[in-house]
Amino acid sequence: MISTIHQNSFRAWLLAARPKTLTAALIPVVTSSALAYSHSAFSWVPAVLCVVFAALMQIAANFINDLFDFLKGTDGPERLGPKRACAQGWISVKAMRIGIGVALVLACSAGLCLLPYGGWTLVLLGVACVVFAFLYTTLLSYCGFGDVLVWVFFGFVPVAGTYYVQAGSFPAEVWWLAAASGLATDTLLVLNNFRDRDTDRTAGKRTIIVVLGERFGSLFYLGQGVAAYLCVAALTFYSYRFAAILPAVYLIPHFLTWREMVRIDRGMALNRILGLTSRNMLFFALLVAAALLLE
Repeated sequence: MISTIHQNSFRAWLLAARPKTLTAALIPVVTSSALAYSHSAFSWVPAVLCVVFAALMQIAANFINDLFDFLKGTDGPERLGPKRACAQGWISVKAMRIGIGVALVLACSAGLCLLPYGGWTLVLLGVACVVFAFLYTTLLSYCGFGDVLVWVFFGFVPVAGTYYVQAGSFPAEVWWLAAASGLATDTLLVLNNFRDRDTDRTAGKRTIIVVLGERFGSLFYLGQGVAAYLCVAALTFYSYRFAAILPAVYLIPHFLTWREMVRIDRGMALNRILGLTSRNMLFFALLVAAALLLE
């Protein structure tokens, strides 16, 4: 039982890391590496280092989100989503601060190992990742900029960065793939904000759904998945024959998940849609990778 978890135990840290969210961190690295492979530029060492960096940064961001939501008092008993470790007493505030530091040090260590492949410019990207991991929870998510951060830091930064450390260039295909990754990944945040719209409104958290309404939120979710597919389909103009075919299959579960989301509308039952959305994102990434590898 979750209620019997001992404070600061291994299981408590595992729950705080939220391993199900790591899909979002891995998608851009997997798809970008597939593109590098299709260009005969794939390299195992920088690809693995990118996976490690992305996963550790995602865990650090989860810890930061957990801690600051608790300190801000926005993780109360009315929360519909998964309960956070600090709020449940699974991890003490002091231990969480240490955990954030450890996760960031490990992530930055993996990032520094990438310098021989990408140069010192990567330091600036790494610093930006750390800074915005804090700014998201403490400021930007309250001002409606959460979606922009997802587009940038789960799309353009990791896709372009992963490709660059392997191939040393930025061909046009990278930017289409980066846009697709950011859009597909943001469906998870949109669903999270759709579910939490009432509590966010009460807490003064002005997400784009709080500002523009739930009808917009549901269409935003659907539209981003479709737009992600169209960005990948654009790769057919660069001689990727399967780019418009295989990823199109993703639209089926995406549409069905959207219909279920609209039917449920609000409440704890939407947590199941989070799992389905995460599954759809991974399915999309695998289809995109397959389409690139088949060339």
